[in-house]
Amino acid sequence: MSVAGGGGEVIDPGVATPVYRQLASILRARILDGRIRPDHAVPSEKSLEQEFGISRNTSRRAIALLRDEGLIVTVAGRGSYVVSAAELRVYRP
Repeated sequence: MSVAGGGGEVIDPGVATPVYRQLASILRARILDGRIRPDHAVPSEKSLEQEFGISRNTSRRAIALLRDEGLIVTVAGRGSYVVSAAELRVYRP
């Protein structure tokens, strides 16, 4: 059974790719195509849970992966944000 997000993106727990990596891929695409703009907040863990029907741990792992890739930064007590436009331009997957 696959779960569709609000943007029509689909997470399929029945495939070999872990769900957190599928979610990270969806969020990465939203960032790179401008649906989540530089310096703007990434959806909260709770909203990702609700949108995709996933666990909080899954959303945390996806956000951590994007942070490790340098696409987002996390500010304690405030949330996670897309890096600046200048940093985004030099992003290399």
